[in-house]
Amino acid sequence: MSEDLPQEAVSEATPETTGEAASQSAIPADELARLTDDLIGAIKTVYDPEIPVDIYELGLIYKIDVSDDRDVVVDMTLTAPGCPVAGEMPGWVADAIRSVDGICDVDVNLVFDPPWDPGRMSDEARVALNMY
Repeated sequence: MSEDLPQEAVSEATPETTGEAASQSAIPADELARLTDDLIGAIKTVYDPEIPVDIYELGLIYKIDVSDDRDVVVDMTLTAPGCPVAGEMPGWVADAIRSVDGICDVDVNLVFDPPWDPGRMSDEARVALNMY
């Protein structure tokens, strides 16, 4: 089921989340757990070039759906709509996700609703940015 972030970043796209009748996942729980860890690890390699914190800890990733076919759909935002890398960052995220073993297709959607605010940052990001 799709869930909003922060920490429940990866969810499984099921017929329930697409408006179809609910059914069990074709992905075994242990594999989904591995994919979850690997996806988050891959996303954490992507940094906003103006901020020395990865985009996951910044709270820029709003949703990650993994389908039974191991296709991934990500909803993400930017710290500001006028971000100089707005056209490039979704591609960086897609490339990072494609590096995860077992992932088939990747679609990264740039969204601005809700707008990002510093309250979405993790404690790790706050410490790195001296915002405690």
